[in-house]
Amino acid sequence: MTVSRRTLLAGATLGAAGLGAGAPPARGAAWENVISGSFASYATLESAWNYRYPWGSDHNGTARMYASASDHNHVFLESGGVLGIRATRITWDEGNSSADPHLPIRYHSGALHAKQHVVVNDQFPTWEVKGEFQAPSARGTWPAFWLTGVNSWPPESDILEFKGDNRNWSNTYRNASGGWSNTLTTVSNPGGWHAYRAWIAKINATDVDIHYYVDDRWVGQHRGAGFVNQPLWLIVNLQMEGSSGSPGPAAETLYRARNVYVGRTRA
Repeated sequence: MTVSRRTLLAGATLGAAGLGAGAPPARGAAWENVISGSFASYATLESAWNYRYPWGSDHNGTARMYASASDHNHVFLESGGVLGIRATRITWDEGNSSADPHLPIRYHSGALHAKQHVVVNDQFPTWEVKGEFQAPSARGTWPAFWLTGVNSWPPESDILEFKGDNRNWSNTYRNASGGWSNTLTTVSNPGGWHAYRAWIAKINATDVDIHYYVDDRWVGQHRGAGFVNQPLWLIVNLQMEGSSGSPGPAAETLYRARNVYVGRTRA
């Protein structure tokens, strides 16, 4: 990422060109690395991440998540600190997803969620969440890198989400007022390496501003109402079909991640 930590901590404000990093941290705040280098080995992976979704194997598409410390068919590591997630089509009846809208399971795939929650509060008023990804974008593929509420939904912030084409969806559920804020960014060749980033800053007792970036370019600012003091799960997953259309691909689908990083200020 070309935006330096020094620039972030200096509290550069968002200008017309969208080059700033958001609200400044409180005076005397110190920067902390929370997640870094976690894809170097299975030991580092499993110290920072849990397999599958926080709530289990199923969510809102047609893929069921299968991964564990002894099963790396769908969540695996490659050389150079790269995480791979593989979705494969199944040929048997595995019933329907246990999650709304209860679609039929047609794929096995993988998900991870970070053990460390993201919690914006007086102690940790600003957070940075970012990573580099090779994201599938064919019809029926639904990769994501996102934050969602631990205790309730909403809140939610989607940093990377492709839904069957080459547009990345940066989304924030506006919690208190209801509804979504969406910024769509066309990405040339999402299957190549691209960087996706969120800078989250506490702006008052209840709300945050979230600045979204694609390839170090500022693409949007959303207000997250009611995000303060709400613990958030960080999730990397490859869901299929659902909002990305159907039918999905018959061949295996790969989603890769590297340099996933979480940092925060401590006031």
